[in-house]
Amino acid sequence: MNGGEDFDLARREILFRRIGHELLLQSGDSTSRVLPIKKVAENEYQIGFEHEFTFNSISLVNTTKRLLVKDPMANDYVVKVLNVKDSSVAYGYAVSRHKKDEIIGCIGRKQPKADYMIDIKLKPTGIITKKNGYLLGSLPFLAFVGFIFLRSFKPRNALPNDDLHQDLITLGSVVFDTKNRKLNINEKVIELTGTETRLLLIFAQSPNETIQRSRLQKEIWEDEGVIVGRSLDMFISKLRKKLEPDPNINIVVIRAMGYKLEII
Repeated sequence: MNGGEDFDLARREILFRRIGHELLLQSGDSTSRVLPIKKVAENEYQIGFEHEFTFNSISLVNTTKRLLVKDPMANDYVVKVLNVKDSSVAYGYAVSRHKKDEIIGCIGRKQPKADYMIDIKLKPTGIITKKNGYLLGSLPFLAFVGFIFLRSFKPRNALPNDDLHQDLITLGSVVFDTKNRKLNINEKVIELTGTETRLLLIFAQSPNETIQRSRLQKEIWEDEGVIVGRSLDMFISKLRKKLEPDPNINIVVIRAMGYKLEII
């Protein structure tokens, strides 16, 4: 048990450091350090920073959701942005696997530059503890009963696509609103066409990776029964122009292969 717990803790700390790293990049800071993660209480951690920075609430919410989904223990958690000087709460929100229990407000406001730290408190699972270690012995039996029970029911229908994907995707300092076909760059809103939205979504799902030209043509047009030639280059050019306000993100040509969404 201890070995597994140590591994989970080490992996969780890496995810927390990644959150800090991406927040600094989104604020335009690519050189200062994310300080060592502090475990201040059971299931509560703090991310510290070397220097002052600013953050956008949308980017913070999306970054934590995207990264902590990789931690099986982080289904429910509370995030607070604290002012280091007096520990006052500058911003906070609660994330839950049940959408109705989420508390997220003040979306879209850019916070002033200050000395912040991020406090993340995970909801205890309360299933396996040292006092209740005997539960481990009953797990095989429970698994068998669950298997028999589930076989008597038909599987639930798959969730619709809208529930499987986030509507907001953070790319550097750019917030990509896939549902409303918009980009939010430094509080500036830029409209996208339907084709531009589908195209950017493919890039956003594989940032800094080369996407084959043939794949883009197939997924954007050929699957709808239309085969294009230079239309792809035209849409890439338009999309690249709309991303220009953020100098750290660009769509580059990979000769004889395709394109890559490059995020510095």
